[in-house]
Amino acid sequence: MTLYFFILVTSLFITLVIIPSIIHVARDRHLYDDLGHLRKIHNPGIPRLGGVAIFLSFTITLLLWDINTPELPINYLLTACTMLFAIGIKDDLAGVGHHTKFLIEFIAGLILVIPGNIRISNLHNFFGIYELSYFHSVILSVLIIVFIINAFNLIDGIDGLAATTGIIVNSVFTALFIKLHHYELAAVSLALVGAILGFLRFNLTPAKIFMGDTGSLLIGLISAVMALKFISVNDAFEIESASQVSSSLGIVLAILIGPISDTLRVFIIRLAKGKSPFQGDRNHIHHRMLVLGFTHLQTTLILALLNGVIILLAFTYFFVVS
Repeated sequence: MTLYFFILVTSLFITLVIIPSIIHVARDRHLYDDLGHLRKIHNPGIPRLGGVAIFLSFTITLLLWDINTPELPINYLLTACTMLFAIGIKDDLAGVGHHTKFLIEFIAGLILVIPGNIRISNLHNFFGIYELSYFHSVILSVLIIVFIINAFNLIDGIDGLAATTGIIVNSVFTALFIKLHHYELAAVSLALVGAILGFLRFNLTPAKIFMGDTGSLLIGLISAVMALKFISVNDAFEIESASQVSSSLGIVLAILIGPISDTLRVFIIRLAKGKSPFQGDRNHIHHRMLVLGFTHLQTTLILALLNGVIILLAFTYFFVVS
């Protein structure tokens, strides 16, 4: 627990130290949010490079405390993180086509799934499917990673929402990995939690900085990796101890219900209207809540509370039925 405390404090402290400098440089160089975009709803003069601090804090913390495990090779994880950092910062500063972004995300996913062996191999009777072949396991795992990455990217539309969701998701994964005695995996999730907490200090209304794609892509990537690792280590735990922490697929869906449900919802709406699912609009849940008169902070708190309630209900259901 002492190590976890220092990991959390380290990542939190690094973000708190870095962000004021990023804000200063961004304002000095006029690196502001894209005010001309249809979906932008903020006042002018707000930098969108907060993800730089999150990435640096997360990376430095992992390296400083030598967090590594054969279950999650840090070299592959940081390679994928760096690839998304590069494409994210380019998108934040100059824009990137969605085809290019998907290509980089897909390659990053392949690196994690094939040499990193971070993948789902059993669907536990979901759609009547149990064990997956290696080929299908790889394809499905990469698609899950890409989907969750973009789900977090899409909910980053109001102050604090993506950050708060990232904190909830990875805090729960931290607790689950501790329960399963996979302490290094818990440390990775916790390092990200600390980095996001430091950023959130500057992102709550009135926001002084946005995380941009650099931050949302990273949070989505780590959340996806933690989801896949939880499913695999929970399966192994069931075999070894004749017990389980939860129905792994169900609990992962509950943990990630916010970004997953919102992404599926907007994709269905866009397809129903004959539009590309990747064409931006203002049909996200947080946009609709703003139209109803809720503030950014109220919307973030309501959606975070709903996410937390669903997680609690999922755990309650499991323990009741088991």
